[in-house]
Amino acid sequence: MKFKLRISLFLLCLLGFSTIGLSADKSPAKPLAVLQQQFLDLRFGMFIHFNIPTFGLADWPDPNLSPAVFNPSKLDCNQWAEAAVSAGMTYGCLTTKHHSGFCIWPTKTTNYDVMNSPFKRDVVKEYVDAFRKRGLKVFLYYSILDTHHNIRPGWIRKENTQFIKDQLTELFTNYGEITCLVIDGWDAGWSRISYEDVSFEEIYNHIKSLQPNCLITEHNAGKYPSDELFYTDIKHYEQNAGQKVSKETNMLPAQAGIPININWFWKETSATETVKRAKYIVEENLIPLNNAHCNFILNVAPNKYGLIDDNALAELKEVGKIWKHGGPAPKLPFFKHPVIASNLAKGKRMNSSWSDDMNISDFANDDNFNSAWSPAPQVRQPWIEVLFEKETSFNAIGIAEIISGKPGESWESKIDSYILQYWDGKAWITIETRQINEPVRIHRFNLLHSTKVRLQINGWKPGLGIAEIMVYNEKRK
Repeated sequence: MKFKLRISLFLLCLLGFSTIGLSADKSPAKPLAVLQQQFLDLRFGMFIHFNIPTFGLADWPDPNLSPAVFNPSKLDCNQWAEAAVSAGMTYGCLTTKHHSGFCIWPTKTTNYDVMNSPFKRDVVKEYVDAFRKRGLKVFLYYSILDTHHNIRPGWIRKENTQFIKDQLTELFTNYGEITCLVIDGWDAGWSRISYEDVSFEEIYNHIKSLQPNCLITEHNAGKYPSDELFYTDIKHYEQNAGQKVSKETNMLPAQAGIPININWFWKETSATETVKRAKYIVEENLIPLNNAHCNFILNVAPNKYGLIDDNALAELKEVGKIWKHGGPAPKLPFFKHPVIASNLAKGKRMNSSWSDDMNISDFANDDNFNSAWSPAPQVRQPWIEVLFEKETSFNAIGIAEIISGKPGESWESKIDSYILQYWDGKAWITIETRQINEPVRIHRFNLLHSTKVRLQINGWKPGLGIAEIMVYNEKRK
């Protein structure tokens, strides 16, 4: 009996040791609308660009820069957390892997990581422990673009998706509850990796399977319209890249950020340069953005020793003197479900009624929201259709009108009325949907199967342009 007991205890110990570190958050899933509002209620956080670029000469250093350069000999994540608290921040966000592919956690996926550097400490763990100790929420940043491992245009392979999933599994099972994952280097002008090259839907669902309450915010506001949540739970605006959230009209949960220094990553000049002043940070960014359903994230880059420089520390304290967290943020007026499925219409053959000059039908599915199909002025009831190579299943169609006029002007649709149709093999059948009067219209309905879909416009005004027609097969519960 004692022998069996010893064996049982031994097996239990083995089981315990085998699961050390596997601490994925298994809290019951909350409605996405609740999570989005809680994200906005946080109001203000610290972006921490700290990785191998800290020790290079550029934010995008040589992708084969040796791990030997990574040695922050005085690293103190507690100092970072104290600095965040001094400014009134409620969370941090650390660059676990930037575009050059170096991992600052012990990973089994590659030897291009912190354990193959002279430092040999888990920076991600030290960060999450320090921030949680001060009552701060934990965000992580992760780049899909990876120039070291050749996850980049022209080099994408099927196994890259599994590599990404394996790295995210480590991050989401070894570090407890992650409130938000900030993703970069995917479908953006500087990365050019499509959501088909690396499946957004697959990665999104993988993250949600590990931690259903983790929000995902993708750096794609430079491409996708601000009226819908395309491939993200939160609309992210990189203000230094010219992406500006409308402080007058934004109605979607958003995040916008700038660096307190000139650059995102620390440079030799950072310690002596003039940082952005507290008054500017608070009055021209934090307060107006919060009032526009936008969380503000301020980047503070630690130096090569692993410490935040004195000039940034001092200004963060000044921020804390003139700004106090005012409680819950303004309520979002409505909920929009994010689009995460691939666009089945992209690049397919198009057909239409007579077009205006060069603005022919394929401009409406070229994956570019700044080009458009326009009907010829003589056509009273124009139409445009997507043709599939074989019968295709779908349950959502999106229509995006080209935005004309000056920034800040009120938008007016150039479509008076329209219907959506599908071809049943003999005739066009109308899809039962309600009319939507917005720049981007996402129509959802029960699953259909067809070789063609059509937008029939029954009345329109001069200046009409259809930037994109999108067709989706969404996986719904």
